[in-house]
This record gives sequence, C-alpha cells and structure tokens, in this order.
Amino acid sequence: MPKTTNHTSIDDLNRANDGKLPGHIGLTITAVDPGRVEGAFEVRPDLVAHTGYLLAGTVLSVADILCAYGVSTVWPEGATGFTTAEVKCNFLGTAREGTVTCVATLLHGGRTTQVWDAELMASTSGRRIAAFRCTQILLYP
Repeated sequence: MPKTTNHTSIDDLNRANDGKLPGHIGLTITAVDPGRVEGAFEVRPDLVAHTGYLLAGTVLSVADILCAYGVSTVWPEGATGFTTAEVKCNFLGTAREGTVTCVATLLHGGRTTQVWDAELMASTSGRRIAAFRCTQILLYP
C-alpha cells in the first residue's frame, strides 16, 4: 500500500454531515480509524418506503457515504481527489424500526484505486441487512 495520511476525525465527519444528505438521513459517525469508518442512523417514517420497510436508497446511500469518508482515512500522498467507479449492494434483509449500524472497511488500498466494503446491521433483529462494495479511483494533478 502506498504511503497514506489520515485527514479526518469523528468530529470532522459529523460536521461534514450538516446540511447534506448524511445529515438529512440522521447519520452519525461513531468511529474513525485508518481504513475503517463506522456510523449509525435511526429508522424513521421518512426513510421507509410505501411497503413499510427501509428504503433501499437509504441503505445504499449510507454505505456509499461511509466508504467515501473512509478514503480520507487513508489518503495517498499526492492525491487531490477521488471518484466512484463502481458500486454493488446485496440486500439481505431490512428494518422497520430501531438503529441501523454501518461499518466500512478498506479491502484494497492502492495508489490509483481503493476498494471498500460496508456491512449494515439492524439493531432490532441483530441481522445483516446489506453487503456493499465500491471501487474508488484516486485523482492526481
């Protein structure tokens, strides 16, 4: 893995949520370490589909946000940005209430790409509700 620097903290990421989609979802960052970011949100009526279950888009968004935040925990020297190249999400369950937690971890940290995995768990059932993977392309001047 190339030399990296951690450019963020729990407080930084929670401030970044304000006024943006993560803030609207109610996402709270709970842990930040190099190559790992953890967060949680409460299932609310406005995050639930007409079927009564958590919107798939909410699940996908939270996983994508935490993986994107994770890039800043292992920022390669010289990189100036990144963009998402691919995402995949397997929905394994759902939630109607309670807290959903998400843990994003770095699977591959190269100089030009990073691959991140995220797992979302429903607190009420204790079950995994989604497995997510994305590829980030690192940008250089």
